Amino acid sequence: MKGTLAIIGTGRIGEALLRGLLQAGTIGPEQVICTARREERCVELERAHAVKATTDNRAAIEAADVVFLALKPQVLLEVIAPLAGAFRPDQTVISVAAGTTTAAIQDAIPGEVPVVRVMTNTPVQVDEAMSVVCAGTHAAESDLALAEDMMAHVGQVIRLPETHLDAVTALSGSGPAYFFLLAEAMIDAGILLGLPREVSSQLIVQTMVGSAKMLRDTGSHPVELREMVTSPGGTTISAIRELERAKVRAAFLDAIEAAKHRGEELARRA
Repeated sequence: MKGTLAIIGTGRIGEALLRGLLQAGTIGPEQVICTARREERCVELERAHAVKATTDNRAAIEAADVVFLALKPQVLLEVIAPLAGAFRPDQTVISVAAGTTTAAIQDAIPGEVPVVRVMTNTPVQVDEAMSVVCAGTHAAESDLALAEDMMAHVGQVIRLPETHLDAVTALSGSGPAYFFLLAEAMIDAGILLGLPREVSSQLIVQTMVGSAKMLRDTGSHPVELREMVTSPGGTTISAIRELERAKVRAAFLDAIEAAKHRGEELARRA
């Protein structure tokens, strides 16, 4: 990437992106300005990544060619609104705030500033994120391509219209939490069956990792893979019958739909 990158609000996601870009050689430490609320955090970022870090968001934005907004959704607009004059039309502004539309960001920073919205998820911390990008009114193809290239260094990325972003948030944005809840329940089941916690954890975590890789790498439909494990009259079909009796499939549908509706509510408030 050419020019200077400012990461505004360098928390877990911002730092994960920074680490991925630096490790890939896409950007050098001398091209980066990170911001944080506390001086101690700035010192920590400078020591860990050899980048410049500051508590001055305005100075970082004014010096940047690309501005990556890694702020929490509930504070994003109130932080950037007083800094509107620091943004320029020749910049690319990339936001990862869930539920905050490109229109809301554009309203907070008047002028034809290109805004790209990204919905990513917490596996960004291990370079296995699923990210979706969409363009604001003033964003060109080059702005979208830049955002895609940046996010590709910390996982997979696709492009969709913004109308799909609430559904994306409900699926892949919140998705890790569903998997963690499932893992927790399965580990507890192992303990119930008499296994030590550490053994149950190892069994379930590796099973989930292996199953996810099979889904990704084989390209097979989940039904096909499930049928490979499900023998007639066997243990797996007995377990699946109980899951169907408990309406687990329907519960997931309802839960993800509820997450989408909540995302829509948050977007309307922004």
